[in-house]
Amino acid sequence: QVQLVESGGGLVQAGGSLRLSCVSSVSIFSMDSANWYRQRPGRQRELVASITKGGATNYADSVKGRFTISRDDAKNTVYLQMTNLKPEDTDIYYCAVRPRPGDMNYWGQGTQVTVSS
Repeated sequence: QVQLVESGGGLVQAGGSLRLSCVSSVSIFSMDSANWYRQRPGRQRELVASITKGGATNYADSVKGRFTISRDDAKNTVYLQMTNLKPEDTDIYYCAVRPRPGDMNYWGQGTQVTVSS
């Protein structure tokens, strides 16, 4: 079983920064991938950032240069550092991990990020 606990969401002014954390109940060292998604009402869920077991990262075009995903295996934690936040970044952000290729994603409960003008 994998349980994910997210934190770090909240209110921030446009141009500000926020760091999201996702703590896993099991080791993430050998996880195939760890990911951050966001969901807007009436829109498809968007993959914001991902990091593979080998450390390769990918980002949605909308956040490139502003967001950074990282992992701390010793703490079983995945982070999303968000800078230069924009109002359009306002969403519920979800952490998800995939233990092995072909496995289902395990999801966190989501954390609200609100960016004001």
